[in-house]
Amino acid sequence: MKNILFVTALVAFIAPSLAGCGNTIRGMGQDTANTVDATQSAVENTADAAAY
Repeated sequence: MKNILFVTALVAFIAPSLAGCGNTIRGMGQDTANTVDATQSAVENTADAAAY
């Protein structure tokens, strides 16, 4: 009985932590994509300015 209670408590504490990690990783992916987009935009702006 103690073992079942321990496992239940362990899952109850670990599950939200894992969900938080998933959200953090997803957010990092979005930040990386935004950084790439901003860098590409800056390069295009620089190329346009150099063309004048």
